[in-house]
Amino acid sequence: MKQLNSLIFKKEFTNNFPGDDSGNLQPRQTPGVLYSKAIPTPVADPTLIGWSDTLANQLGLLPADMDDVKILGGNLVTSSMYPYSACYGGHQFGNWAGQLGDGRAITLGEFEAKGGRTWELQLKGAGPTPYSRRADGRAVLRSSVREYLMSEAMFHLNVPTTRALSLVSTGDSVLRDMFYNGDAQYEPGAIVARMAPSFIRFGNFELLASRGEMENLKSLVDWTIANCYPHITGEDKVLTWFKEIVKRTAFLISEWLRVGFVHGVMNTDNMSILGLTIDYGPYSFLDEYDLSFTPNT
Repeated sequence: MKQLNSLIFKKEFTNNFPGDDSGNLQPRQTPGVLYSKAIPTPVADPTLIGWSDTLANQLGLLPADMDDVKILGGNLVTSSMYPYSACYGGHQFGNWAGQLGDGRAITLGEFEAKGGRTWELQLKGAGPTPYSRRADGRAVLRSSVREYLMSEAMFHLNVPTTRALSLVSTGDSVLRDMFYNGDAQYEPGAIVARMAPSFIRFGNFELLASRGEMENLKSLVDWTIANCYPHITGEDKVLTWFKEIVKRTAFLISEWLRVGFVHGVMNTDNMSILGLTIDYGPYSFLDEYDLSFTPNT
């Protein structure tokens, strides 16, 4: 068992693909790269208010100490980390939206957990990135509680999902219009530490294809198969891989139906290449089937 702050992060993604290493957080288009360096913006008073013992034990992590909380709150980046935000696109509600990217998520890197599996550690709400567009890159406590609780609840319901290691209050206030009625109010800020073997989405591949970046696209496909689907080999590996993604995604949706889960923003920028539930934004549950129901209001 180890402290989070003692882990050696591997930088597997950033070492294998072209990226923007400038650290410039100005929102912009970033053609030709798969990620942009994005250092978390420090917060006033990071305080641990949620910790998943189940996930920590699975990863081989000790309970968070003061330095761990600083990491989880975006106030400490260790020497082996390389914080970045991924560049991807997506179809949103049936329409191509172009470049989107991690607007309020910053990946700190990957590490080898207990059992030998590699996991990515990502902070949601840790400040602006080059993909934040007109937003501030922050998250409020109410939405962060929802993501933290539901990530772990879905795991215990045996639904494929990304995980949530921690919930940290920031001590800062975040301005949000909760009901989209023009009455914006300040709310407590928070950061969720999300974890998954990979956060690669359908949209990572879509954006490269839309830009005609075929070498980058081929490299990403080959890397994803080698790292996330190592059992797939041979001349037809891409077709075999595609078929497995289809099966995993179909199984995921059937599991959502089993428990009555409604995603709300099931767009291709929120579809995991591993068939995991990702991005717990405007989700909800149905007690009775209602074809017209959506929580995205």
